[in-house]
Amino acid sequence: MMLRAAVLGHPISHSKSPALHRAAYARLGVDIAYDAVDLTVPQLPEFLAAVRADGSWRGLSVTMPLKAAMAAAVDSVRGVARQLGVVNTVAFEAAADTAGPAGPARLVGYNTDVAGIVNALRYAGVRPRPAAAILGGGGTAAAAVAALQELGAPEAAVYVRDVARAAEARAAAAAVGLPLRILELSAAAPAIASADVVVSTLPPRAADGLAGHLAASGRPTPGVLLDAAYDPWPSRIAAEWAAGGGTVVPGLEMLLYQAVEQVRLFTGHDGPLPAEVIDVMCDAVGAPRRVF
Repeated sequence: MMLRAAVLGHPISHSKSPALHRAAYARLGVDIAYDAVDLTVPQLPEFLAAVRADGSWRGLSVTMPLKAAMAAAVDSVRGVARQLGVVNTVAFEAAADTAGPAGPARLVGYNTDVAGIVNALRYAGVRPRPAAAILGGGGTAAAAVAALQELGAPEAAVYVRDVARAAEARAAAAAVGLPLRILELSAAAPAIASADVVVSTLPPRAADGLAGHLAASGRPTPGVLLDAAYDPWPSRIAAEWAAGGGTVVPGLEMLLYQAVEQVRLFTGHDGPLPAEVIDVMCDAVGAPRRVF
């Protein structure tokens, strides 16, 4: 029986997750078919009911707008995902039935975005206790909050278009104990230019206006910018950041590092993935090779 996994979200046609996962499974010699499924929040319960009844599923990668909804839909949540209430990964685990054969698989939620952000920033040279800012306040911003706490940031400023709509970032900060300031995105340009690290979790092109302000100000941007959006690339804010002298980390690297953890969970691989598996994942999406 061919095993199955997929990335879920809306829209999803741009996702590079299929290329990453297929390359890994081919190199590992594991028969897991990995697809992209366009899915909205109202469609999630029906989809999960179908996969629960199908014993071939091994994992789900979860992207916007499903991350918070998935946290409430799985059977259990582990690790930092429990603190954040945001799930980007679902692993299917066999459920033992003491009265007979094993029952239906249990759906277990994780968050590998945090590891993806931490590794991407560490490889870019971010030092401990950075002055930090986050653009956006949703599910990926929640992961960024946890990642910055792990990197030792004393606090973080979160810039959003509507200060009343940053519930996920606020909840994450309370859960991991990181002091947070919620500010209007329109005021972000001067502050982020002097930050040690900025994580943009905004959708593609949503930071174009902010990039225009950076360009007009002529301010240097010596810090590190991780832009989670990777299509189109380079984004306007990434281009302006680089022009200001800063280091830019494409979202593709974050995607790669979080996918490495997903592959381990979906295959049950014990320990780090072999270097040659990570190499083929990098090649599949044109990401730079790093030493893990």
